[in-house]
Amino acid sequence: MEFVWLVTTSPRAFSATSKILPETESIFISPGLHPEVADKKFSELDTLLAQIENCSGVGEIGLDGSARYRQHKELQRHIFQSVLQKCVTLGGRVLSIHSRAAARETLDFLEAYSGFGIAVLHWFTDSSSQLLRAKELGCWFSVGPAMLHSANGRKLAELMPRDRVVSESDGPFAKVRGVSVMPWDAATVSIQLAEIWDIPPEQAAQALRLNGLRLASLLTGDTRMSKAGR
Repeated sequence: MEFVWLVTTSPRAFSATSKILPETESIFISPGLHPEVADKKFSELDTLLAQIENCSGVGEIGLDGSARYRQHKELQRHIFQSVLQKCVTLGGRVLSIHSRAAARETLDFLEAYSGFGIAVLHWFTDSSSQLLRAKELGCWFSVGPAMLHSANGRKLAELMPRDRVVSESDGPFAKVRGVSVMPWDAATVSIQLAEIWDIPPEQAAQALRLNGLRLASLLTGDTRMSKAGR
């Protein structure tokens, strides 16, 4: 892999990860506040907003409307809106966004805060109509082995704009057949997408590589990365 975007789940996790694994030209670490821990980490919101000032990428953030987490939806909304407003104020950021069972509302917020930057929708699992709406809004999509293991995930991947899809692992949280997905498993995404898109594996791999380098240049401001793929 030429570039890795390592997202975190809380401001404290970002600080700890940054100490253990300093950023390099090929590793980018971003601060986030995952909606699954909105109730536990809400007190860290101000820290997150301060961290965003010095980081061009943010994530993972977003909304989760699933049964287990919807009781904290108001906290999630407050965090998400605060982050979007901060990004608008700062001139835009690249965001890794969680939208499980909340795609419509997530996209509503992205429309309301135009100027927030670029959205990369992580493991998008909503309807085809919401995906097409996200596509029209200019969203990117990050897909991993676990997402492509499901029939719905494969159906959605077929509709995604091929110039705005990047691979991810979502490991070690995501699992395939009960086994945790590891970072290096992201490399298998090109093989799965080649089958879904009905193109040669090397063509899918090259598309993901070019997309990844473009996204890396947006995160780092280093245009040499996107040019390297030409």
